[in-house]
Amino acid sequence: MERIDPRARSDAYGSRLNRSHSPLIANVVPWASIMLGSILPIFFIAAALPMVPPIGYLMLVGWRLVRPGLLPVWAGIPLGLFDDLYNGQPFGFAILTWSLTMLAIEAVELRIPWRVFWQDWLVASLLGTLYLGAGWLLSGAPPTSHALAALVPQLVLTILIFPIVSRIVARLDLWRLWRWKRL
Repeated sequence: MERIDPRARSDAYGSRLNRSHSPLIANVVPWASIMLGSILPIFFIAAALPMVPPIGYLMLVGWRLVRPGLLPVWAGIPLGLFDDLYNGQPFGFAILTWSLTMLAIEAVELRIPWRVFWQDWLVASLLGTLYLGAGWLLSGAPPTSHALAALVPQLVLTILIFPIVSRIVARLDLWRLWRWKRL
């Protein structure tokens, strides 16, 4: 009896069964995409009003909501530390808010384990609003109604861009689990 190598199958699904994932890529992609999102707002044109949403923060929330068990709860500390180097807020702001965000999402997941996308979008919108509001209050600028009105476009863009960010996170998740040669 001849032994058939299961990797040598040429049927439609045999090449995708029992594939091996690269542990390096599978572990680095979420962290690197969040760090890239923290750096990305630097490259946009500076304006008098804040317009660019906090992309690194949205990537963190997206990864945590799309793949709940992937990032540990303590990931807010090192990722927030990295974001503090680039976001222009007082040092420690992102460490605190990102850590509290990870704890809040963990509490939501324990309370409501069956969620749909609109609930994730609602959670991300609420967290984004709290994040931008806390940044506005802790920035050192006087909290006036004009400053709050200037924050509204960034807030609206943050809420509207979350579905795009979650789609990017889902594509990155598929890419990180694709069949790779061991590195």
